[in-house]
Amino acid sequence: MTLANSLIAGAFLANTGRLISLSPPDMAIIAIYFVVVLGIGIYLKNYATSGEDFFMAGREMTAWVAGLSFISANLGAIELIGWAASSYEYGILAAHAYWIAAFPAIVILALVMMPFYYISKTHSVPGYLQLRYGEGARALSGISFAVMTILMSGINMYAMALVMKVVVGWNIHFSIWVSSLTVAIYVVLGGLFSAIFNEVLQFFLIWLGALLIPILGLVEVGGWSGLVARIHQNFPGGDYTHLWSTLGTFSGNPMGIHWTGVVFGMGGVIACGYWTTDFLVVQRVMAAKDLHAAKMAPLIGAYFKMAVPFIVILPGLLGLAVLPFKLVPENAVGPGMHSYNELLPLMLARYCGPGLLGLGITALIAGFMSGMAGNVTAFATVWTYDIYRPYFNKRATDEHYVKVGRWSTILGVLISIGAAYFVTQFKSIMDYMQALVSFFIAPLFATVIIGMLWKRATSKGGFWGLLAGSVSSIAMFTLVKMDPSKIAWIALSPHAKDMAENFYRALWSFLVCGVVTVVVSLLTKPKTAAELKGLTYGFTDIPSEGHMPFYMRPWFWGIGVGVFFAILQWVFW
Repeated sequence: MTLANSLIAGAFLANTGRLISLSPPDMAIIAIYFVVVLGIGIYLKNYATSGEDFFMAGREMTAWVAGLSFISANLGAIELIGWAASSYEYGILAAHAYWIAAFPAIVILALVMMPFYYISKTHSVPGYLQLRYGEGARALSGISFAVMTILMSGINMYAMALVMKVVVGWNIHFSIWVSSLTVAIYVVLGGLFSAIFNEVLQFFLIWLGALLIPILGLVEVGGWSGLVARIHQNFPGGDYTHLWSTLGTFSGNPMGIHWTGVVFGMGGVIACGYWTTDFLVVQRVMAAKDLHAAKMAPLIGAYFKMAVPFIVILPGLLGLAVLPFKLVPENAVGPGMHSYNELLPLMLARYCGPGLLGLGITALIAGFMSGMAGNVTAFATVWTYDIYRPYFNKRATDEHYVKVGRWSTILGVLISIGAAYFVTQFKSIMDYMQALVSFFIAPLFATVIIGMLWKRATSKGGFWGLLAGSVSSIAMFTLVKMDPSKIAWIALSPHAKDMAENFYRALWSFLVCGVVTVVVSLLTKPKTAAELKGLTYGFTDIPSEGHMPFYMRPWFWGIGVGVFFAILQWVFW
């Protein structure tokens, strides 16, 4: 047994909750990171004086800066800890969240939806709904989105604390407060300016540190073929290394899902909904300097998105191959046991010594803080522009709204701390996140895309459709929690696991929202052409890009994303 194996096994048997100790060089690397991110916030404070600066970074970002921030805001604890845990639980099927998410979801955002967001000059997705459908839809989406961002921010805090507890034995409460206060300080000072520039820094740190595990792990197991052989040896009853070939039946794969759930539930609803309507990521693209940059930014991000499984999914597969014990769901952890969510910290302890460990821990901290900052900046914007301004104080000065944004950032962080302790009620972080997406994002996607593509959609149709979609999703979730056997109703099979249920629940809530929106719209009066100008197809003048060389046009890079996607599906079929 190697030294790393001894450390892991020792911690497992002794149940100390601690794997390693940080050396002075490791501590120095972490300390330098905290100083740098706080310094960025202090420096950018003078650049975030107006509402446009604080909430939208002045709409001055280049395509590359906006694109890297777009991906980095998503590359938080949900990705690093959550999908690593899910890949241990479900195998390479978890990679669908990256590859079928990048194509077609991000391409749809760039080529279809971004022109309406940008031309309307809205500050948020709920703000677009107000323009398209009216105050009812904005209020409903704004409140539900505010709740969702706070709950997701809690994920990042919890994951940060979990890593520090498992790897170095730090007190979980201390870890939560240190990370959350640091994010609160630099976001309060510099707003979205500070968040975006820190996210670009964090993007490179995450890749630099997170690459350690897959590279060293593949060396240990003897490459991809050695990895597959070890997984088959350790788990002879399941296929954890194929993307599509096991999806012909519900019982042939670890997730208990059919290909229809992946294509329509994950790819068609969850991925498209998240990348096109979740203001956490869309806000970064709205900050681009012009429409061309706003369309190119997500396409740039899509290429990096499809490469992320190398640093997120592969560690989970390596865990199946090399860990000397089996991990269990979070809500089943007992003495001497480790949960799925601890997979990445365990692998970090296995492969990283002094110096490298500090870099790896810094990468994880950067991911957690990036995800948390994304949520609190989105929360502050939605709270200020879509809840506080229209319903509490319509005629305040721009300076007043900036102050409200800063105070709501602090409020959001404090509420998120409470949400961090709620995560332990789910088997894994990603099950928790996908449940939230099915509640709020899946029906929201139906409301937004129908509003953009169908001029006949009405205000009442948008409101009642969105409400019906969210209520139906929560009702389905509650039904299965009360009677687990009902998962066969929602996910079409008694073999389905939690993630499969999330995918199908999202699909049904999307369809409920769409049907109700269409039916109510046909029974109510639509808006006039003048009211729909700049908000829907047929009434929006989208600038032509015909004067640009073909290699600079967004559609060219969108096709490239599709080709890259097809190659990956063929390789891992």
